[in-house]
Amino acid sequence: MPELAPNGAPANSIAKVLVIDDSAVARGLMTRWVEEDPDLHLIGSAVDGEQGLKKAQELKPDLIVLDVEMPKMDGLAALPLLLKAVPGSKVVMASTLTRRGGEVTIRALSMGAADYAPKPQAGRLAGAEEFRRDLLAKLKALAPRPIPPVPSQRDIPARPATPMARSAPPAGAPAASAPAPVRRPMLTPKAPPRTPGQRHACKPEIIAIGSSTGGPQALRDVAAAFTADMRAPIVIAQHMPALFTKILAEHLSKACPLRCKEAEDGERLTGGGLYIAPGDFHMTVRKDAAGFYAVLDQTPPINFCRPAVDPLFQSVAEATGGRSLGVILTGMGHDGREGCRHLRNAGGTILAQDEASSVVWGMPGAVAEAGLADEILPLAKIGAGIAQRAKNGM
Repeated sequence: MPELAPNGAPANSIAKVLVIDDSAVARGLMTRWVEEDPDLHLIGSAVDGEQGLKKAQELKPDLIVLDVEMPKMDGLAALPLLLKAVPGSKVVMASTLTRRGGEVTIRALSMGAADYAPKPQAGRLAGAEEFRRDLLAKLKALAPRPIPPVPSQRDIPARPATPMARSAPPAGAPAASAPAPVRRPMLTPKAPPRTPGQRHACKPEIIAIGSSTGGPQALRDVAAAFTADMRAPIVIAQHMPALFTKILAEHLSKACPLRCKEAEDGERLTGGGLYIAPGDFHMTVRKDAAGFYAVLDQTPPINFCRPAVDPLFQSVAEATGGRSLGVILTGMGHDGREGCRHLRNAGGTILAQDEASSVVWGMPGAVAEAGLADEILPLAKIGAGIAQRAKNGM
């Protein structure tokens, strides 16, 4: 009999997982994927929210995969009951890539779901390798685990910024999923000091925000602190699939007084506007005699993501000459680190979300550990911090 860890899982595993989905095909695939992964331990499955709630109360999972549409009790109805029954558990919504799936997913994230994994239609599940990678990576990123030693900075190879050429992607090339990040202990490293000449003190010409896991709700909280007199365009790269980003923009428009929309290729970026990179497109910013405009492309994924944060931040640094503010919110991986390096080296200012308020401290943690964050702030202070700098300078 295998040795068991304190959470009841095999000693080498990191989390107990419960899968709730009414589709026998989807449920069978997801349970098999979890069983095959040595870092995860499947403790059960359920065919609807009602049965899933009973099993959650009995088995106390660390992680729950929750389908959106089910009989008896659907995912939205089950979500708050599951979070109440197993405090501290993390729920990943498995939602189809449809308008309804996107709307329900955004609602679920606002209700406390930790993340989501876009699920192909039933007929395409058998070959859904991207879904498998995405789901397992997110489960591992959200799992409780012992904190490993922190690698020194010299052990972390610098990743060069990827050129932003507008070349066509390989035919049918899918966006890849991000790998699970390493959990780090709470750190508050400080960026190296800069002389006045190394940092622009003016109002930012553009505000750039990057986020991933936990990002939709974090963005809503941040945007709620914005004010109608903010005059710098705000550009956002949130790791989300096509269609979901449009729905996210609609939800953000209800939370803040600014104009919120998906960016369009060639669109002029104006003050008082918040522009989200569409799912499956990189967004960069360019400048001509008439001002700033957005450029969209489907060049290959960067840091396993499309849209990615690095090319957006790099382009903002170049377009503004560094007269810009970069903000990195919760997310897995290290996308945004090299973009922040470009922006800060050009004289821009970088804010990063702290670990305590992040769903996953991968992206802001990578920026902080690289010494690129001018300030590391709790989520509750980031929106006001952005608004203050937009009005009074950096």
